[in-house]
Amino acid sequence: MTPEQILQIEKNIVLTLKNIYDPEIPVNIYDLGLIYEINFEPTGTAEIIMTLTAPNCPMADVLLADINREVGKVEGVEKVNITLTFDPQWDKSMMSEEALIELNLF
Repeated sequence: MTPEQILQIEKNIVLTLKNIYDPEIPVNIYDLGLIYEINFEPTGTAEIIMTLTAPNCPMADVLLADINREVGKVEGVEKVNITLTFDPQWDKSMMSEEALIELNLF
């Protein structure tokens, strides 16, 4: 697999994540700043390091299942590994400009 192919798959993963919404906030998880890192391995494994808006998020299981299912549909992805971290802790400064506008926080 070429570096260009890997980059394209990572871009497709980002596009997929931009279609997954936090069930409690009407903004996609990518623009919300919940995704810290995406790495795609030539073996077909997508490694995603992410956080939640709060450690006790009641929708965490639903959100992780959505990510696993949808990223798993990206062409070239064979396996999805999600690592949850709370370091650094999420805050609204991590949100994209689009998310801030969407939530009237800009």
